[in-house]
Amino acid sequence: MLLAIAAFVAVGPRPALLALVWLAVVTPRVAAIDIAEHRIPDRLVLPGYPIALTAAGAGAATGGTAIPGAVALATGYGLLLLLLHVAGGMGLGDVKLAPVLGLAAAAASPSAGVAAPLLAFLAGGVVAVAALVRSGPGARIPFGPAMLLGAWGAVLLG
Repeated sequence: MLLAIAAFVAVGPRPALLALVWLAVVTPRVAAIDIAEHRIPDRLVLPGYPIALTAAGAGAATGGTAIPGAVALATGYGLLLLLLHVAGGMGLGDVKLAPVLGLAAAAASPSAGVAAPLLAFLAGGVVAVAALVRSGPGARIPFGPAMLLGAWGAVLLG
């Protein structure tokens, strides 16, 4: 509930709010499941695609972020994580979550769409260093919470 209120304060009654309210609803569950089980369920992520795309499209129609730019940012985020998955360092749940977060953030503003992955990797890097110090090489960290933090940070600070 607090995230939805924060989203309303950050973007106001704009179409991007649709995607951000959805994100506010799923954020706690996605983070908790990823921390506990190192997976991100499709049933939580996949409904976000049409919601975020609708929000971005409606925003573009009302003078917000251009839809091609929002889709390009979301696609770039997803492709980056797909490359990391192929290299062996990222789960498929993270790969599926990235475009939704990129699209939702870009619907709020182009700068949030750019900042979301940057903040996610910054937060994930801090957690990774702590995990390596604590557990040594081979430590696994859930990246979903860092991705969510990056998206929310980008939207709320941008």
